[in-house]
Amino acid sequence: MTPFTTVTGAAAPLMQPNIDTDVIIPIHRLTGTARETMGQFAFEPLRYGADGAENPDFILNRPAFRGAPILIAGANFGCGSSREGAVWALRGVGLRCVIAEGFGDIFQGNCYQNGMLPVTLSARTVEELARQAVQGAPFTVDLINRMVISPGGTSYPFDIPPLRREALLEGLDELAQTRKRLAEITTWQERDQETRPWVWRHLPQATKEGST
Repeated sequence: MTPFTTVTGAAAPLMQPNIDTDVIIPIHRLTGTARETMGQFAFEPLRYGADGAENPDFILNRPAFRGAPILIAGANFGCGSSREGAVWALRGVGLRCVIAEGFGDIFQGNCYQNGMLPVTLSARTVEELARQAVQGAPFTVDLINRMVISPGGTSYPFDIPPLRREALLEGLDELAQTRKRLAEITTWQERDQETRPWVWRHLPQATKEGST
């Protein structure tokens, strides 16, 4: 997973509320589409017309926001069904951070697992940032200091669970985070085998030896 420290660039304002995962990546695109090419179908119902041509009014099709690394979104972004492909699609169009008043819970978890930073701010702050974003001036999202910095230099602090922050900064998914503590896990297993041998008696040998 690509580490996330700071990202600077245009912030595309897409303030429509309740954009669900089927809008972010239609379900029929999840079959037969490689993860690396899923970005071409991101926001397909909004990004393209019925004839397949780009919708010039959609924010990510405008010259100032093509390839923007930041999205400022309406409330409840990423709601709806669970699909990790929604985050893959967003990463595929160059996005690394989404700022919104709130997110679908599963979508938010998938962001953390795939190097995408979901930033939750108050409705008033999100609206203020969207107003400042309309001309394409660069924002900075600083995960090290937990700040969103507007084009005018104003800093907006945000909260993030410490373990999630650590994982993004280091580019680790949950499995990699577990492997970081393999020595501690092995030590605990060895101690537990001595104090509760009956628990381990019928487990495979690899597990007894501390394998995860």
